[in-house]
Parts: sequence; structure tokens; C-alpha cells
Amino acid sequence: MENQTESTGKLNGRMFGKLAVIAVMMFGFGYLLVPIYKQICELTGVNILTSQEMKVKPIDNSQIDKSRTITVEFDANTTGPFRFRPTVSSMQVHPGEMSQVLYEVVNTQARSVEAQAIPSYAPQQAAAHFKKVECFCFQQETLGPNQAKQMPVVFYLDPALPRDVKTITLSYTFFEVAKPEKQATVKPATAG
Repeated sequence: MENQTESTGKLNGRMFGKLAVIAVMMFGFGYLLVPIYKQICELTGVNILTSQEMKVKPIDNSQIDKSRTITVEFDANTTGPFRFRPTVSSMQVHPGEMSQVLYEVVNTQARSVEAQAIPSYAPQQAAAHFKKVECFCFQQETLGPNQAKQMPVVFYLDPALPRDVKTITLSYTFFEVAKPEKQATVKPATAG
């Protein structure tokens, strides 16, 4: 029986040793897994995690024609109870470059007003090449009593703009929108 207990003790000791070696190897493999994974990804070009590859370079907009500069002048006219003007009188832009200008409007009345802006362009041929992305002229504006508001125009000039056009004037006319009169309802006469 002692022989059997000794033999079982030796077997258990060997098994413990083998399990300890396996546990150390598993820990080492887990520890080395991240650097190994990075190396494999780098070699295959998949899921690159290196810091050099993670730096994102800004992409140049190839649609911008930096060889030309166009002067865009801004103008404002109004009909009605408003003070209306652009915040800048002009800016230099390259065709294809996104630009923004603000127009300011003040309702000088003590009542709410519905208003609309209509754009016009000079020279007329520039109208087809002046692309507005955002504009207060797309919809009617409601201004409260004595309210002041800044309204953006985000635009770009189509690179196909003729080369002889060096200056474009964007002009807005801001006017009060007449509210439709309520028609009196006429009751049909009853025969009596």
C-alpha cells in the first residue's frame, strides 16, 4: 500500500509540474498576444494599429481652384420695416471653396413680421455658378417685435465659372410678405 501511495504521490507531483508549466506558458502567450497581433496585422496590412498609421492627414479638396481668386461683394436692399445689411462688404474666395457670410436683419416694428429674401447676381452669368448650400432665402423668416437676427449664407463658386469673371455681386432684397386677407364668409340666403 505504501508503494502505491508513493507512486500516486510521484504521479501527482509530475502532473502538478506539467500543469504549472502549462499555466506559465498560457500566461506568457496571453502576455505576448498583443505584440504578436500587431506584428501580424502590420505584415498583412489588416487592422493597422501602429501610431504612425493612425495619424489622419487632412484631405485636400481637389475641387478647389487655388489658381484663381474671385471677389464676392455683398449688397442688401429692403422694402418694409427692416434694417438689413451684410456683416462684411466683400470677401476673396477660390472657386470650389466653401465660404460663409452673415446678414443681419432688425425688425423695427413693435409687431411680428413674416419676411422673405430674394437674391440677385451680377454679372448675370454668375448666377448659374453661385451654389448656395444654406441660405435664409430658402424660406420665409418670422421676426418678433424689434427682434434682431443674424442669418448665414453658406456657398461655393462652381469651378466651371468663366475665367473672365473676377468679381461677383450677391444682392438680397428683404421684404415683408403680405398675409392673405381672410375672406368674409357669405351664408347662402334661405328661401322663405
